[in-house]
Amino acid sequence: MRLSGTMWRMRMARPISWAMTRKLPRGEGTSVQIALNQTPFYAESGGQVGDTGMIRTETGLARVSDTKKTAGVFVHIAEVTEGTVSQGQAATLEVDHTRRSMIRANHSATHLLHEALRGALGDHVAQRGSLNAPDRLRFDFSHGKALAADELSRVEGEVNEFIRQNSAVDTRIMTPDDARAMGAQALFGEKYGDEVRVVSMGQAPTGKGANKHTYSIELCGGTHVARTGDIGAFVLLGDSASSAGVRRIEALTGQAALAHLRDQDQRLGDVAAALKAQPSDVPARVRALLDERKALANEVAQLRRDLAMSGGAGKSGGEAAAREVNGVPFLAQVLSGVSGKDLPALIDEHKARLESGVVLLIADTGGKAAVAAGVTGDLTERVSAVELVRAAVAELGGKGGGGRPDMAQGGGADAANAEAAIKAAETVLEG
Repeated sequence: MRLSGTMWRMRMARPISWAMTRKLPRGEGTSVQIALNQTPFYAESGGQVGDTGMIRTETGLARVSDTKKTAGVFVHIAEVTEGTVSQGQAATLEVDHTRRSMIRANHSATHLLHEALRGALGDHVAQRGSLNAPDRLRFDFSHGKALAADELSRVEGEVNEFIRQNSAVDTRIMTPDDARAMGAQALFGEKYGDEVRVVSMGQAPTGKGANKHTYSIELCGGTHVARTGDIGAFVLLGDSASSAGVRRIEALTGQAALAHLRDQDQRLGDVAAALKAQPSDVPARVRALLDERKALANEVAQLRRDLAMSGGAGKSGGEAAAREVNGVPFLAQVLSGVSGKDLPALIDEHKARLESGVVLLIADTGGKAAVAAGVTGDLTERVSAVELVRAAVAELGGKGGGGRPDMAQGGGADAANAEAAIKAAETVLEG
């Protein structure tokens, strides 16, 4: 029997499990699992987490940290925090109302989210899992690709529209056939009994005039807000892959949503202050800085290539010169201050100057080595750049290396062996 507020009183039945099987009183600090003949506590089910709260007897107090259902019995996971509790005592139960209210808001928002996703993406969207906790909600649904920014915006906006509508949330018990006849959404693969609980919320306009229809109708045994406005606010955190063909959305409601928005606003303010700009100007300023950074990076890369071509980046100093190896012009150089991604362009420039020949460049990148080899078109039948790179990489503590007969690249762990790597490439030419 329900009493006022969240206070209930009932007789304790035999506990499912005490810390021991003895029927002695359980004292302070003891972990217990308690079953009662009635309870206002919601047990974890359907994605909604179990309730927490207090169980008080004449001799003690137990703090409930979770509620679970085992073989149809509600089990209160608790710890005795004052005095003692014993089997057979009368008990007063109190659910943590603040926590329950946050869970309710997230659960009702999940129903609105489900319907908004169906409207934005199509009727193929179906629930594949959920979590309704006090601090957040998570919703898994069938969909084959990531949501676009405009789709996420549409979904978030629609959920908030029905929150502002502040319509009553209606709960009814009916047969499964009646529920299906009124269009209720059910979980795929879920088994239902002779009676089901149907939760309806939101009034969506349809056609012309003032005719309206119910926005969300779902079979659900969880707890919900009295009116959609009790959700407060809804903020999407993002969309990610959960498994093949299943996407996951995480979101916040109520105070958690507002706190998230305040935090985002503070971060935007910090960025704006660093840029010495108004918050509204931040996107344009960031794009301008990225463009400037890209231009400077290109300019630096070109300067490095020019320096390398002039010989200034060579470790031995001076411009590199080609020498004959088995009748083939061979230019080899060890460079510093040049990245591996700069090497192909340098190879092409050296090949153009040689007109006919082979080029091997090794870049010392902080102790590690990047290697590239190039062969002019008239010599690819005699010499393969891939073989040259593989021979050099073996001396540099690396493996493999690959590319085309006219251009190949690789890397190694020890740039100190660069001269040995050049010798190994020469051996390939001599062979």
